[in-house]
Amino acid sequence: MFDVGFSELIVIGLVALIVIGPERLPGVARTVGHLLGRLQRYVNDVKSDINREMQLDELKKLQEQVTSQARDMERQVNEQMHSVETSLNASIVQGIEETPLEPPPTAVPPAPTFSAIPVATTDKPVA
Repeated sequence: MFDVGFSELIVIGLVALIVIGPERLPGVARTVGHLLGRLQRYVNDVKSDINREMQLDELKKLQEQVTSQARDMERQVNEQMHSVETSLNASIVQGIEETPLEPPPTAVPPAPTFSAIPVATTDKPVA
């Protein structure tokens, strides 16, 4: 955070010793240490929140990019399918126009059924 060297810390300590006094200096130093620790934790939390937001923004941009590429691919596939379908339909129509119409096949007489065949009967009783 601040660029404070060892000599500056000694000067700050001597001034604090003179102003605060030797009996209250350890309590004040402990309180200042706790406050500096809280400040560092707060700064680290803010930094990590900012990093998460930046990563979230990057992921959103990547998602939009992938989505747009997928849409482009789908559009290209649909265009290709439409062109293939159009050319296939055109070739089918052309093939139908080129083939002469053939007369329908003649009707085949129906096959004989078994009911027309006489059934032989026997006069013997069945046991």
